[in-house]
Amino acid sequence: MAKTAKASKSNAGKPVKKALKKPPVKKTAASKAASSEELLHFYRQMLMIRRFEEKAGQLYGMGLIGGFCHLYIGQEAVVTGMMAASQPQDSVITSYRDHGHMLACDMDPKGVMAELTGRRGGYSKGKGGSMHMFSREKNFYGGHGIVGAQIPLGTGLAFAHKYKEDGGVAQAYCGDGAINQGQIYESFNMAQLWGLPVIYVIENNRYGMGTSIERASSTTELYRRGDSFGIPGKQVDGMDVLAVREAGETASRWCRDGKGPFILEMKTYRYRGHSMSDPAKYRDKEEVSQVRKESDPIDNLRDKLLKAKATDEAALKDIDKDIKALVTAAAEFAQQSEEPDPSELFTDILVEV
Repeated sequence: MAKTAKASKSNAGKPVKKALKKPPVKKTAASKAASSEELLHFYRQMLMIRRFEEKAGQLYGMGLIGGFCHLYIGQEAVVTGMMAASQPQDSVITSYRDHGHMLACDMDPKGVMAELTGRRGGYSKGKGGSMHMFSREKNFYGGHGIVGAQIPLGTGLAFAHKYKEDGGVAQAYCGDGAINQGQIYESFNMAQLWGLPVIYVIENNRYGMGTSIERASSTTELYRRGDSFGIPGKQVDGMDVLAVREAGETASRWCRDGKGPFILEMKTYRYRGHSMSDPAKYRDKEEVSQVRKESDPIDNLRDKLLKAKATDEAALKDIDKDIKALVTAAAEFAQQSEEPDPSELFTDILVEV
C-alpha cells in the first residue's frame, strides 16, 4: 500500500540510507481490516465534508462568502483517515484548504459555516473567514493563509507536546505547492534534531495553484524530502481512507515512541479549482472525470460497504439525507447569525497567560 524511505534513527553521525526509486503508489487493499461500524463512520465523515463543501461553494456563488475559499472536495479520505489514527491529546494545524480538517476534528458545522460567511456565530467571531479559524477545545490551530507558514507552527506544537510530556502528536499539513518553501526544511531539521513528535502530512493533489508538480519540483517523490535530515517517510494512496489510517497509525507509533518526526505523502486529488476563483483550465475535464470514476474515496468506500453487506442502498440514502439536513441547518444558522460589531476589530489581539 505504501512505500517507505528508511532513514537513520540517529540525529547525526550516520549516513542516510538512500531508498531505491520505485513506481508510483498503486491502489491495493489496506492490510488492516475495519469493522462495519468503522467503515460507516468513515463514510459518514467523508460525506459530511463533501456535502459541506458543496454547500460552501453554493454560498460563495451567491456572494455570501467573501475573500478566498478553497474547497476540499476529492481529498476527504486524507484527514478522515488521519483523524482515525489520532488520540484526544493530539493537535492539528493546516493551510487554507481547511474546512474538511475542522469537520474531521469534530468542530460544529454551524460555527464553521458562520465563520465562512463572516458572522458573529463563527469560530473566529466572523473575523477570520475561510482561512483563519481555530478551536483550542478541539486542538485545531488553524487555518493559515501564508503558504507553508503553518509547518513551523506545527513544529512548535510538537515541541509543546514533548515539553509537557502529554503523549500528544502534532499533525502538520501542507500541500505539494508549499513543499519547496525554505521554512519547511528548517522545521524538518529542528524537528529531527530535537526528536519532536510531529507528522508532516503532505497532501499532494498534483497541482500547486495552477502548476503541476512535475513543473514545480525537481524531485516529485515528496515522501523522501526528509531523507537528508534522517526523517523517514511513506507515500500513501490518499484516496483510500483505510490506507491513510494505517499509515497514520504507523507514523503515530513512531512519534509516540520518541523516535522523532515522520513524513507522509498523501497522493490525492482535488476536483475543484485551487480556489473558487480558479477555473482550472490547466487540466482537462477528462482527467478529472477519470479520477472521479476510478478513485473517488467516497464512492469506493460505498462500494466496499455494499459488497461486504455492511449496509444497503436505503441506509446509505438515509445517511446522505441526514447529512444534507445538517449542512442545510448550518447554512441557515450562518445566514441568520448577526455580523460582528465593529468593536470586534480590537478584541483577541493580546492574550495574557
